[in-house]
Amino acid sequence: MTAQPDHHAVPPFGFRPPMGTLAELRSALSTWGFPGDRERFEKELDALDLDDLTQVRELAQAYRHRVLLRHDPAGMAALARTTDDVEAELRHKLKQPGAR
Repeated sequence: MTAQPDHHAVPPFGFRPPMGTLAELRSALSTWGFPGDRERFEKELDALDLDDLTQVRELAQAYRHRVLLRHDPAGMAALARTTDDVEAELRHKLKQPGAR
């Protein structure tokens, strides 16, 4: 018997699961997405008019980006920053010459 892959392991940086179809996106959300993403995706998809392909495409793109963000170290670091840290950085940037 061969070893089965660990579907809860963190993929290597740069990993991009297949997400070209709704079935692949569902699978990626279940395996690699943030907790609850798959359920929220299904709920939002059910609320859409499936004849409006622009809405379907925008929803699919948003959830693809969530999967990619989850496995981007810089993206996760940005999400983990505190509000105080972000405010301090913005204040510092606004004090610099040429700031708006």
